[in-house]
Amino acid sequence: MRGGAEQPRRAYAVQDMPAPDWIGVPVPALIEPELFDAVQVQLAENRARSRRGGRGERYLLQGLLVCRHCGYAYYGKAISLQAAKGRPRDYAYYRCCGSDAYRFGGQRLCSNSQVRTDRLDGAVWQQVELLLQDPGRLAMEYQRRLHQAQSGDAGRTDIAAVEAQMAKLRRGIGRLIDSYAEGLIDKPDFEPRITGLRQRFAGLEQRRRALLDEAALETTLSLIIGRLEDFAGRLCDTLSAIDWHQRRELIRLLVKRVEVDTDDINIVFRVAPAPADPVHTGPGGSFLQDCGRRDTAAS
Repeated sequence: MRGGAEQPRRAYAVQDMPAPDWIGVPVPALIEPELFDAVQVQLAENRARSRRGGRGERYLLQGLLVCRHCGYAYYGKAISLQAAKGRPRDYAYYRCCGSDAYRFGGQRLCSNSQVRTDRLDGAVWQQVELLLQDPGRLAMEYQRRLHQAQSGDAGRTDIAAVEAQMAKLRRGIGRLIDSYAEGLIDKPDFEPRITGLRQRFAGLEQRRRALLDEAALETTLSLIIGRLEDFAGRLCDTLSAIDWHQRRELIRLLVKRVEVDTDDINIVFRVAPAPADPVHTGPGGSFLQDCGRRDTAAS
């Protein structure tokens, strides 16, 4: 071989033998067959749902981009040497999976255009920086949603009133059934009355669930508003010094998805209340959600 020694360094070589010449040796199983099958199923699901490709983390928004036309994901695609025309490019393209004809039997499902990675990465990161520099924007949006819901006292009063009406209807249904069982009411009179009572009860039950959902939303939004400014203040101290991997983790911490349209993009943020401060970094630079607070308060 070119560049190799004239004489091999070892006096033997390794070659594959055909399967009929293999010598089988009985080996006891290390794990149960049921466990092995369960692991194979889990591994197959992990491969199907994993956001990371086989080549690891290559793009800042990898796994977050969604096409608003067809709903398929965008993926990063490097520029080929032929397309680059001999000029080095320091960017790639995000491309919609639905626009690849080979994925769907030669027919494209989407006509949404591809986007340069440097421009889209910069636009999304700029919005994340603006959010952290001015957390009042997100707080105002949550406040608007909070004001749309009923106040806490009124919500509790409404829930209590609805539950009282439900209890009254439940007693009425029971009395009506007892009257029918004792022969005091005929079947033609019983059926429409019991149907009407059950319909009213179902409507009250739906109203009760809606009020409970509003109360849960109010509690969640209050926790988010209380933690948002503290989160942004602590992180802005080190925002300018984070590297590419930390920036990628931070975007995933704050951004749920990025919807790509023909003329614009829509960034869907997610800021959920957490039991601990999520802005501290560990020795490797990754953001840790389960660490305690710092000794010094944020300015």
